[in-house]
Amino acid sequence: MESIYFVMAWACHRKCKHCYEDRFRPYVRGALERVVAEAEANFPRIIANLPDRMTYLDLDDPGADGRPTEKIGRIILSGGEALLDATRERITYRVIEALRAKYREAGGVRIVVQTTGDLLTPTIIRELLDRSVWMISVAGVDDYHVGMEGPEKQAAYVAGLTAMFEAAGLRASGREVPAVAWHQEEGPIYSFFGATDGSWIGKLWPRGRAWANGLSKAKMADNFCARWSGGMNFLNHPYAGSEVSIEPDGSVYPCCVKTALPLGNLTEEKLLDMLDSLAGDPAFEAINAGKPERMGLTHGWSVARFLEASHTRTPQGADYANLCIGCDAFHRDVMAPVLAAARARRLGLD
Repeated sequence: MESIYFVMAWACHRKCKHCYEDRFRPYVRGALERVVAEAEANFPRIIANLPDRMTYLDLDDPGADGRPTEKIGRIILSGGEALLDATRERITYRVIEALRAKYREAGGVRIVVQTTGDLLTPTIIRELLDRSVWMISVAGVDDYHVGMEGPEKQAAYVAGLTAMFEAAGLRASGREVPAVAWHQEEGPIYSFFGATDGSWIGKLWPRGRAWANGLSKAKMADNFCARWSGGMNFLNHPYAGSEVSIEPDGSVYPCCVKTALPLGNLTEEKLLDMLDSLAGDPAFEAINAGKPERMGLTHGWSVARFLEASHTRTPQGADYANLCIGCDAFHRDVMAPVLAAARARRLGLD
């Protein structure tokens, strides 16, 4: 498989108004221990059910014999905030070590640690490099992060972290996400991104606090399914372009935006078995093609009906339309029994 986005724990030190998930927030005392304990209990089972190899075939890069070349895939470790004191050693470092052990003799894996960046220190950078982290990706460079407002503050922030990275021996990524082949660079490398107007995430998904605060500027033409971290190609796991998203409880989604229902759960079954069981289903093949408006054609939902279901009102009462809204409605109305039946077949419960 080319890419897995693994949200290890919900705990974060920020509660950003544009965040796509309400559960990313500060937790204290018993609540903090509960979310950390959930992650701690689940990550060994999740990792056990990941693919046996994290490699993929690149059809766009054939070898001398005309066959696609095999390349090393990546696992992006995120939160929340992966570098919190509460989670860094109990979760993040142990996950990195477990992934290294799993794939050491199976083709390898490239591990990305995604962080807001403001908890990074030279010591933490060295601890990540000592665990062979391939990329440190700083995700908080935008006006939505408190203290980052304006180009001058952002430039100073990037400059300070760049000095730390380069002193530790990292190089700047030569490509911008989601440029093709950024992940083929030799590490260790670092990168910066944020929810800026010109970025792939700039219009904001209609999710979480971004939705509650009326911040998504996406229109019907903004097809997140066919963008970076969308559902397109998620079923094509042997080949380039396949990615899924995993939550701390083991729930699996075809995109980081997240469908209204998960595909299954990695604490009870293997990821590739799950994906293979859904291949050929017209609804999931539509997501796989980046054409969510076609996911209901065999369930009595015409494209016109899907587009109509994609219209709603924001919590502030404004008209809003995006394909993610239609996807949510279709999942709520149709997909629960479909997913339940697929799970029952996989687990021998039918």
